[in-house]
Amino acid sequence: MKLSRVVISDTAVVIPPLPITSADIEEQLKPTYERLRLPEGRLELMTGIECRHFWEPGFLPSQASAEAGQALLEKSSVAKSEIDILIHCGVCRDRMEPATAAYVHGLLQMPPSCQILDISNACLGFVNAMILAGGLIESGQIRHALLVSGENGRPLLEHTIQTLLEKDLTRNGIKPYFANLTIGAGAAAMLLSRDDLAKAEAPRLLGGAVRTDSEANKLCQGDSIGMDSLEMLTDAEHLLDAGIALAGETWKAFEDELSWSQSTPDCFVCHQVGRTHQRRLFDSLGLDRSKDFTTFETMGNVGSVSLPFTFHQARQAGKIQQGAKVALMGIGSGLSCAMLGVEG
Repeated sequence: MKLSRVVISDTAVVIPPLPITSADIEEQLKPTYERLRLPEGRLELMTGIECRHFWEPGFLPSQASAEAGQALLEKSSVAKSEIDILIHCGVCRDRMEPATAAYVHGLLQMPPSCQILDISNACLGFVNAMILAGGLIESGQIRHALLVSGENGRPLLEHTIQTLLEKDLTRNGIKPYFANLTIGAGAAAMLLSRDDLAKAEAPRLLGGAVRTDSEANKLCQGDSIGMDSLEMLTDAEHLLDAGIALAGETWKAFEDELSWSQSTPDCFVCHQVGRTHQRRLFDSLGLDRSKDFTTFETMGNVGSVSLPFTFHQARQAGKIQQGAKVALMGIGSGLSCAMLGVEG
């Protein structure tokens, strides 16, 4: 798809207040580590994740999203009355019904004219929302779209630790649970606008490509097992292989759509899974890893929040200068892959 009139007016992020290191998690899992004779430091060594952050128990996704949304609105020149749609993009939701966006709308005191909906597509939900809201702006149906996501992996992490301590699992038996130990929490917000209603220097969405491989839809499956708990089982090795293959197909379509090459982007912003995923992705696509900006080391995998969070942090760190070409690259279980070009 191509876009010509959509810009990113503003972004904002929230880092939860409670850091938990990989060493802290291994300390909780000490009985399991000792029984299976697993070396200390294994979690950080394999993933590159030193730390992740969480909120206090009971903190809702809508509260996280609203914090990010409020941080954006406080610095934005766009009035609430001008925002035509609010989309909540997270894996985590307050409940099945109503839409979590309804709670965020209330917390932010958005006007009645602002329509609401949730978009959920594993780790790719935020990018999907950028594409759909961008299309609404491009077609002239709306002026501004506020996208928010608040992810909280704490219930999943705590349930996984309990499971690994209580079940008599073998080394192979713990593999489907390993990815859960990389999950973190955080929130992000983004305001998309029609270009004539935003600052001239706002980063512009150029378009991109999407691909789907539903043959891989059973490789990572998560289910709710209660109000405050989650469980997820992941065939990490096959999921990585399938994800890299799908990324290769998407990258080819992305290059064709934007007339870019491997050397065109000045910066890459990817969904943040961990060190192995980053290395495999860049090596398989023949991309320059020195152009990648990462946050997984201190945030872990924050689901749909990871990509917009990392984009915000890259701009704050000065890694995306005016006029720079940026490739946003996301993969979500299912499998779904989307890549968007941005001119910073």
